[in-house]
Amino acid sequence: MYPKSFEALVDCFRRLPGVGLKSAERYAFEYLKWSKEDVDEFIKQLSYAKAHLKTCRICGNLAEDELCPICQDVHRDTSMICVVESIPDVIAMEKTQEYKGLYHVLGGVISTSKGIMPEDLNIDSLFDRITENVKEVILATNPTVEGETTSLYLSKLLESKNVNVTRIAHGIPMGGHLDYADELTLIKAMEGRKKMG
Repeated sequence: MYPKSFEALVDCFRRLPGVGLKSAERYAFEYLKWSKEDVDEFIKQLSYAKAHLKTCRICGNLAEDELCPICQDVHRDTSMICVVESIPDVIAMEKTQEYKGLYHVLGGVISTSKGIMPEDLNIDSLFDRITENVKEVILATNPTVEGETTSLYLSKLLESKNVNVTRIAHGIPMGGHLDYADELTLIKAMEGRKKMG
């Protein structure tokens, strides 16, 4: 029905999460309306992001340098580490402007059904970060079965460390995701966090 080059463009947009056929077609038609300058800028930014964005060597957050802006910030409270599943969760927490500590991005959650085991996550480096200065580790995984499993696993491992382990309160509904929650819900979830174990 469409020319092959248009179908190939639609297929590219469909690779994005949550984009179905209709949305991909709309994106493709919109893209065709762009000027050559807009297209060139889009391609340039895609290439630049792919070449320059990486994960922070300390926390796993998005970075252009070896360290992300949060790990570089000398004003952050280094006595608290908030453990999250993914980079968008860091952004969601930062939007609340309430949490001033550090982060640790796991890069996923334990899911035996998907073959994701603890060794597949960014866990070892979390333990390397827990020094005498760290007083609290906040487990802020999503309130899903996998998120709860991961939090329980981490809380058990952290029992050997001299650190207060807390879990964010469930101001976020079960099955919800941090990056979809509004700022007030996240603030309440952080305020109501509780000790694990």
